[in-house]
Amino acid sequence: MKSIILASQSPRRKQLLEQAGVKFDIVPAHIDETPYLKYLPTDAVTASAQAKADQVCTQFPNHWIIAADTIVFINNQILGKPKSKNHAREMLQTLSGKAHVVLTGYAICCLKQNIRITDIVKTSVQFKQLCSDEIEWYLQTDEPYDKAGAYAIQGIGAFIVKAIDGSYTNVVGLPVCEVMDVLMKQNIIKRKSNEY
Repeated sequence: MKSIILASQSPRRKQLLEQAGVKFDIVPAHIDETPYLKYLPTDAVTASAQAKADQVCTQFPNHWIIAADTIVFINNQILGKPKSKNHAREMLQTLSGKAHVVLTGYAICCLKQNIRITDIVKTSVQFKQLCSDEIEWYLQTDEPYDKAGAYAIQGIGAFIVKAIDGSYTNVVGLPVCEVMDVLMKQNIIKRKSNEY
């Protein structure tokens, strides 16, 4: 197995990769994602993921770097992480009773081998109609404040989600199936019949 670095401090991305049996180190990228929110949604997640990967690649040119960025998109508007309780409330009110799209752009690269692979995964998520009490109750938890769209499908926020069409792990923050396909096709990881 080749050396892999996850360029993220997201506990969700860490857990998803660990569940998939990948061994890796963590070196978080520190970039300002705000400028990318002005881009088209697909360009925003791709550019942000690439910027994160590039930053860590320059520090570890011999390693394979995995970076990702996830956004929520509805009514031609990108919803990033809420900046305040009021902002989170507005997001949840906007999403209530409607379908929205979760986009994750990911970048997998190795500077020494001059390889960079980027792609986007799209999942449609349908919210239930939320009453104001449900929104206010959810805002009292710590969950909405560091999540795109102000909810966590893998946490308490599961009660909000009526249906999804597409990758569940993509909504959590990393499309595991697609990322694992790249890692295996590039021989970054290998699966053997006696591993399990």
